[in-house]
Amino acid sequence: MYAVELDRSKRLLVISATQRVTAEQAKLAAQRVRELVHDVVPGFRVLADFRWLESMDPAAARHIAEIMDAIAEKRAASVTRVIPDPHKDIGLNILSQFHYGPEIEITTFETLADALQSITAK
Repeated sequence: MYAVELDRSKRLLVISATQRVTAEQAKLAAQRVRELVHDVVPGFRVLADFRWLESMDPAAARHIAEIMDAIAEKRAASVTRVIPDPHKDIGLNILSQFHYGPEIEITTFETLADALQSITAK
């Protein structure tokens, strides 16, 4: 399952993936991201929380790429990921190389606390 929300006052887009993510769920998340960032001013930040992700359908990769493209097109300042187990990266590092430009700072943390501390320090 995916959850997507935007805190406009903090200029923070939060994307959470939990349990088993299907391609259809990823597709809906991509649509939601596009809706939420439609009128966002460049320079917003993204927090992607994968702490509770168990698995993701390989067919979801194209929708993950769509999410990344939407974030890049709207010129996010940074993407902060929470991935406690590096084996559950689900190809994000590879996709990032093709869908984010060098101007987007990408960091990955093992804990949500460390990720939040990094975001608030910026």
